[in-house]
Amino acid sequence: MRRIRVPILMYHYVSPLPRDADTLRIGLTVRPEAFREQLAWLRDAGYSSISPDQLFRALNHGEQLPPKPVILTFDDGHVDHYSVVMPLLLEAGFSGTFFIISERVDARDPLHLGREELVAMAARGMSIQSHSRSHRELSGLERDLLVYELLGSRESLEAWTGVAPAVIAWPFGKHDALARQVAREAGYRMALSTRAGVLHDSTGLFDLARLRVNRDLTLRNFEALLRADWLEESGTD
Repeated sequence: MRRIRVPILMYHYVSPLPRDADTLRIGLTVRPEAFREQLAWLRDAGYSSISPDQLFRALNHGEQLPPKPVILTFDDGHVDHYSVVMPLLLEAGFSGTFFIISERVDARDPLHLGREELVAMAARGMSIQSHSRSHRELSGLERDLLVYELLGSRESLEAWTGVAPAVIAWPFGKHDALARQVAREAGYRMALSTRAGVLHDSTGLFDLARLRVNRDLTLRNFEALLRADWLEESGTD
């Protein structure tokens, strides 16, 4: 068993708040200026962004990672991931991992990324991964629905980008033994949860912990979060 400390940061919206923003939207939104400051701090502190695939190879094959690795993840495929997040990542010299709800792409939802943006992001070194087909909770579902959600999303994303996703971010962090089994059968190699932690081991590849970044997190608290040692926990498979 290998155990590695890698903070996986979880973002949702990175944009100015709309006037009609509700409590949920406010809590999930990070101001672009704050995001730029966080990236600058990570860069100055010596962090290097890595992909989930690099983490997988490190956990399973012992591949060496940079001294201070970090994975920057963005859930739901909002349009600001293309217009705001990617330019700021590239400006800071980082890459990101984006978890896409494939049904929103199929529906050409104007609030979510389209196929053209996904292709462009992949071409700029961004990792495009799955957040299921419809973003429903995946715990407690029957096998057929799980196949629809997990395999359907994977096949769509592969058709659009030319690369089959190897990672699923569980919607709402919910999963059970059958969901994990179907995810493996569908071709996924890892899955990310919403629980807090920074330690990952090779026995918990389908319940990897993340650190949520929200609007109320000051830069000082952001720094403290990255340096915290009380988050040293690991998931189970």
